[in-house]
Amino acid sequence: SWAPPAAVADQTAPPSVSLEGARVVLGGRAVLDGVDLEVGPSERVALIGPNGAGKSTTLKAISNLLGTERGDVTKGTITLKGEDVHSLTPNDLVRRGVIQVMEGRHCFEHLTVEENLLTGAYTRKDGRKGISDDLELVYQYFPRLTERRTSQAGYTSGGEQQMLAVGRALM
Repeated sequence: SWAPPAAVADQTAPPSVSLEGARVVLGGRAVLDGVDLEVGPSERVALIGPNGAGKSTTLKAISNLLGTERGDVTKGTITLKGEDVHSLTPNDLVRRGVIQVMEGRHCFEHLTVEENLLTGAYTRKDGRKGISDDLELVYQYFPRLTERRTSQAGYTSGGEQQMLAVGRALM
């Protein structure tokens, strides 16, 4: 995996995300077994593999979203900054910054692009300035959304809706 320069990385901080020997069961069937993964502070990691390899399942395990598919982590540990994820709800994890952008360009079609982005800030408590600053950052990342900020999301292209889904997660 990619690692930041030593001057940037905090060598004393626990990994941002850690899976140790994770076993995932979906519908009574083991679909992942013995998964080990560690993502340190400031690291970026890509999960790459063919369909059915377990990439989405691994991410759902980290996000504690397996219950929606009759699934569970039955062995091993998953931690977020040293805290056991299994004891946290998906809402708790969102408040800690764990967001998952599902495939399918999910957006609120009847809301404008900007209203969709602001729904991503729903749980934030850092005030209008922080939200406004991050909204502008999202618009910098995705300039096309700036042009479409007052358009209904349902009338944007598939690519714009994908930008919107990622932008909402960044909020």
